[in-house]
Amino acid sequence: METRPYVSWELIDDFMTSAFVKLGVPEDEARICSDILMESDKRGIESHGCNRFKPIYVDRINAGIQQPKTEFEIVRETPTTAVVDGHDGMGMVIGYKSMEMAIEKAKKYGMGMVAVRNSTHYGIAGYYSTMATKAGMIGITGTNARPSIAPTFGVENMLGTNPLTIGLPTDEEFPFVLDCATSITQRGKIEYFARVGKDTPAGMVIGRDGSALTDSEQILEDLVTGNAALAPLGGIGEELAGYKGYGYATVVEILSAALQAGSYMKMLTGIGESGEKVPYHLGHFFIAIDTEAFMGVESFKKTAGEILRGLRSSQVAPGEERIYTAGEKEYISWMDRKDKGVPVGEAVQQELIKVRDDLGLDHKFPFEK
Repeated sequence: METRPYVSWELIDDFMTSAFVKLGVPEDEARICSDILMESDKRGIESHGCNRFKPIYVDRINAGIQQPKTEFEIVRETPTTAVVDGHDGMGMVIGYKSMEMAIEKAKKYGMGMVAVRNSTHYGIAGYYSTMATKAGMIGITGTNARPSIAPTFGVENMLGTNPLTIGLPTDEEFPFVLDCATSITQRGKIEYFARVGKDTPAGMVIGRDGSALTDSEQILEDLVTGNAALAPLGGIGEELAGYKGYGYATVVEILSAALQAGSYMKMLTGIGESGEKVPYHLGHFFIAIDTEAFMGVESFKKTAGEILRGLRSSQVAPGEERIYTAGEKEYISWMDRKDKGVPVGEAVQQELIKVRDDLGLDHKFPFEK
């Protein structure tokens, strides 16, 4: 049962938007940033929600490694493709505009793809694939990130957690959205474990000596110094097919760098030659495929829905209650939270208060005495 206090969606939206504006983000773009952060919490994916508002966005703007005003430069464009330079602006704004562009191209030509360089953390990847599903399209996106994953048979962090995210429209109340890292877990999840004082389960992180690491706070430090690495999907070595996760992470790395002549792997540490903080220069890609261009959107939705319902109605394993399909648990989370708001733990409460006080805002939170 949830014991953390809730903050209404209206209040958290207004607060984050106001804070972004105070930091120099134009209001219309600040609303995009706030909406993407809230979407993560609405889906119950707290590793990318308001608990990242201060450490990932506010602190990076204040450190000068992320620009509050986004220069969205189209470097190269064809009817179906584009290359964008984000100039280290707000990754969420860059991502929103890029998928919007891919969707517009797909409406005209059936498919559209936009590759991005010199961006920053763009929040929950599933937001962008869902933009496409709302338009009746297939949406695909991926991003590279600071090195975290060790290649199979290695212990050095070389690849980012590199999500490969796919959204498919259906005839149900919610789309199919597969949004997950290509590592067993992602840095945001370990940050969450550290915030709530939990150990990271053994097997998710490998040390330089090949041992499994579990101290969440230490892992976060070791990931930065290179003394720890995340295991790819499937785990360490080949026995449980870790090479598959390693392979998919590499695909995302290449698509996030090679098409747009962007940065990759050790170029994305965020640390300069003298140990100073520097921009991350992340890369992303966004693909929209118009289902209407094939056998029609309604036909696609119906078949997709029948497949998902067939999976959920198949025989359940002993001891389990039911089978889910991707995007369903997130929909259930939204049904539970839509009238309650976002649950906020003590650590995030203090961060929100600090941002408010530092920026001179007058918002009052329900968790304050």
